[in-house]
Amino acid sequence: MTQDIPSPAERVNEYTAEAIQVLGGREAVRRRPGMYIGSTDQRGLHHLVYEIVYNCIDEAMAGCCDKVQVTIQEDSAVRVEDNGRGIPVDMHPTTKISAVETVMTTLHAGAKFGGKTYQVSGGLHGVGASVVNALSYRLKVNVRRDGKLYEQEYKQGVPKGKLKEVGESSDTGTTITFLADEEIFVDARYDFKTICERLREMAYLNKDLEMSIRDERKDGEEKTFYFEGGITSFVRHLNRGRTVRHQPPIYISKTMNSTIVEAALQYNDGYTESTFSFANCVNTIDGGTHLTGFRSALTRVLNDYAHKAKFLKEDDPNLVGDDVREGLAAIISVKLTEPQFEGQTKAKLGNQEVKGIVESILGESLALYLEEHPDDAKRVIEKCITSSKAREAARKARDLIIRKSSLETGTLPGKLADCSDKNPANCELYLVEGDSAGGSAKQARDRAFQAILPLRGKILNVEKAHMDKMLAHEEIRAIITALGTSIDEEFDISKLRYHRVILMTDADVDGSHIRSLLLTFFFRHMEELITNGYLYIAQPPLYLVKAQKQLHWVYTEQEKEEALHKLKASKRVEVQRYKGLGEMSAQQLWDTTMDPSTRTLLTVEIDDAARADHIFNTLMGAEVAPRKAFIQARAKSVKNLDI
Repeated sequence: MTQDIPSPAERVNEYTAEAIQVLGGREAVRRRPGMYIGSTDQRGLHHLVYEIVYNCIDEAMAGCCDKVQVTIQEDSAVRVEDNGRGIPVDMHPTTKISAVETVMTTLHAGAKFGGKTYQVSGGLHGVGASVVNALSYRLKVNVRRDGKLYEQEYKQGVPKGKLKEVGESSDTGTTITFLADEEIFVDARYDFKTICERLREMAYLNKDLEMSIRDERKDGEEKTFYFEGGITSFVRHLNRGRTVRHQPPIYISKTMNSTIVEAALQYNDGYTESTFSFANCVNTIDGGTHLTGFRSALTRVLNDYAHKAKFLKEDDPNLVGDDVREGLAAIISVKLTEPQFEGQTKAKLGNQEVKGIVESILGESLALYLEEHPDDAKRVIEKCITSSKAREAARKARDLIIRKSSLETGTLPGKLADCSDKNPANCELYLVEGDSAGGSAKQARDRAFQAILPLRGKILNVEKAHMDKMLAHEEIRAIITALGTSIDEEFDISKLRYHRVILMTDADVDGSHIRSLLLTFFFRHMEELITNGYLYIAQPPLYLVKAQKQLHWVYTEQEKEEALHKLKASKRVEVQRYKGLGEMSAQQLWDTTMDPSTRTLLTVEIDDAARADHIFNTLMGAEVAPRKAFIQARAKSVKNLDI
């Protein structure tokens, strides 16, 4: 059957003014939610909560709120309540509807543009509340103001009626309760710990603010965060379980040109940096001009002091950024009137003037601190010089394994079985535990797009190793060379040779340990690989259930029980446990773990960088006591322990 295809002339005639769609605010948000909250996965779902909480934080920064309560209700609706001034309820002069309804239904409507109501705010665009409303199946707003209680309800962003007075109130504030729309969000289940960590951050950044969260879905779990020390307490939190070089953390706070700059920093004996930046209490995960100014001032001041105090001679090379940031835990927080964020998710600060302000304030204050605390200064500088010597040793080791182009110089690892396709978007690299499993994987793979790199034994724990020792490790050198991106400051994602890097280890304790070691390496030295979504974990089966001629591959204990229940009528059922990848034939490995049409891959993501940093340090760091406490606290929760 043929179908008539319009001619070019007919297509031109079809493109008229009637073809131009004009979407209202609500329709635009529901049609393209990713433009406003980043995604419709778990990250986007939690962003709904943060958008409402950011409004409460703005009230706190204005000095009008000191308590915020978040409640996850039994039906997964979320209630956010503050004791601020309450959204205005009078008629808006432009929209001719109540100010509450204007805020909840109109994009770019808010009190944050003129700078009169809020000198500083995280809600730059004025779309937070209206976006949450548009993406909620139902939403209710209650306002306590002027001795009265007001209420208005919405369904999928549309008002069910006008704002009405429903009672009296002895206090002030706003309560918003919303249920995320399952038409928009695939998985509308909130993670209590994820929200807890974000609220903890906000409490650190606002030291007079009490943040509480309650989960009514299970036993009423509840936590409250209140920190008198502010970001100094935050740095102590980052360094818990680590040996610090000086006490207390260095704290700096100053205002310049109406921009408030706060910084806290403390060095530890570790080898990694844990620096987090915030602008108007928003976690700028991609940094920005405030972080650039902080790092620039830190490097300059420590170099000046090291030369002045004769720790460095005149002909000694200066310390570089990597040297002064090794073992550093720091928070840099700025509050400014007109922040310029990149996008509604506010991942990066773009105000160019902030760089100079932060650099000036930090430079002056840090130099004064070092002069007044020579013992602390000595310990910090000695740490930096040790890092510099290790970096130079590492550079020499790196020169042996990192070339201008791995492909051009032919320095790919000899045991790498590469694929024939050279387009990174089509290619994937399996990092396989053991030569035996590596051999099976090489036989099983599709040579066109699947490359195999076998790893012998457990790789080095980079959390406890200096750079030079790490780069001397053969397996780590092989991984770096195969990927082609280099590491740390020299990491270049554009040179990545495979857009799917897949960790494939045995389903036993050793396999889990090797996977943890690999994840530690990627998190510490190739974090951008994770944030760009290129790192995966393969899921080999745990069991093969045989019943006559039927074969059932199962991946969890629950699946095994379900399979046995279905086959209970069979006379003979065999269950085989697969602890090692090498126990499977090449065909079985392909069918269960490597065939793109049937396999299961887990994407590695970083939901909370500070939390991830702490977990890696606790489980993989040099200090034994925190790891022991972590294990003891969770010992009774362990299931299916393989020993």
